Amino acid sequence: MEITKAPNLTSKTEKGPGPELMGAHTLIGDNVVNQADEHLGSIKEIMLDMKTGHVTYAVVTHGGVLGIGEKLFAVPWSVLTLDAINKRFVLNIEKEHFENAPGFDNDHWPDMANPRWVDTVHHHYGLNT
Repeated sequence: MEITKAPNLTSKTEKGPGPELMGAHTLIGDNVVNQADEHLGSIKEIMLDMKTGHVTYAVVTHGGVLGIGEKLFAVPWSVLTLDAINKRFVLNIEKEHFENAPGFDNDHWPDMANPRWVDTVHHHYGLNT
């Protein structure tokens, strides 16, 4: 059996693994916009389902200044579309509807495994659970 060496992804000549496969840290801080190109927020955290290994939510921060007064939203990963050219995500939602989504602050994160919470969030984004 022949073993081939993995490409040097840090090389300036290599494109790297994205956008089909990307490190989560490269997405933190990416902007989130809607289809009207209105800024909704930016990616603060990426939440993984530890049983399945799948990305479940992107935590999007909205408003505030330097982290003070910001509101956080857990957006189901499946409703986000990567815009790799502009290094951002697109969420098909009106800004007002997004701002009225179930949110939380940095000191009071919800139990994201609670079925009632999951149903509420998924319903808001038009997903059936």
